Amino acid sequence: MPYIDATGVKLYFEEAGEGHPIIFLHEFGSDSRGWKTQVRHFSRAYRCITFNARGYAPSDVPDDPTLYGWELAVNDIAAVMRGLAVEHAHLVGLSMCGYAALQFGLRYPKRASAIVAAGVGSGSAPSQQDAWSRETSILARAFIERGMDAMARRMAHGQTRIQLKYKDTRSWEEFQERLRHHSPLGMSNTMARCQGVRPPLHDLADQFSTMRTPVLLALGDEDAPCLETNLMLKAVLPNAGLWICPNTGHTINLEEPTAFNAQLDSFLAAVERGSWRRGHPEIEAESDLKLEMTCDTRTKAVARYCNTPGASQ
Repeated sequence: MPYIDATGVKLYFEEAGEGHPIIFLHEFGSDSRGWKTQVRHFSRAYRCITFNARGYAPSDVPDDPTLYGWELAVNDIAAVMRGLAVEHAHLVGLSMCGYAALQFGLRYPKRASAIVAAGVGSGSAPSQQDAWSRETSILARAFIERGMDAMARRMAHGQTRIQLKYKDTRSWEEFQERLRHHSPLGMSNTMARCQGVRPPLHDLADQFSTMRTPVLLALGDEDAPCLETNLMLKAVLPNAGLWICPNTGHTINLEEPTAFNAQLDSFLAAVERGSWRRGHPEIEAESDLKLEMTCDTRTKAVARYCNTPGASQ
């Protein structure tokens, strides 16, 4: 099996196709196999790279909890690029690794040619942060105490994942089966050290306001924990577009692969020809459209246009 060394931790990777590199970064509940539909499509024109994060076999599953964390996840992207002699790449990350892709864009602004951040933001909104801290701590223990069979069933039936079952039962069953075979130790350490203690995206708004990398934000409209944060990211990222897929939950690339691939195709083509949203020099970096966000007691984001001629108040 092919591996890349990331400061003593071996990361399993796969490649397909030729052209400008796209690195696909998997979510907490999946692994690199979750991108197979995207790899089949984009490897016709791109060099597609997938790898399993640390804690996800056949990558190493360290026993030491200190060998996990969001900063290490960002560094692992750089290690994969270094190991494969990739100077610049498009990054496509889902959920946990969509977060890592955005952080990579802040830390290595000249190495990410474009970023797709799908389903990012769980636990990030100010009203969610205390509950997120408690929940991640409980879940980290549950992977060890209850085992992967029970936790796979729980996660696959979650309110933002059950949509896949009713759209594509076979894909949902494959997703649950992949979960069952993950390491409970790897999942526990990843939840506790990577998910539970990461800085909320809302706290990084000032940093994101300086990031000029083209970004496509993508999420399902039934991925409720992520809606408010994506509106915030759209408001502060100066070169971002937001695509919301209707009647779709958290596993957006599995639920609606054709629509997801089409959006990525359009986005990457626009980036590469220099016409993505703010790619024209006559378009100012600051938009006239501002989003004022509030949140009700059920943590649902409400956005309205303000300070824009003709916008409803």
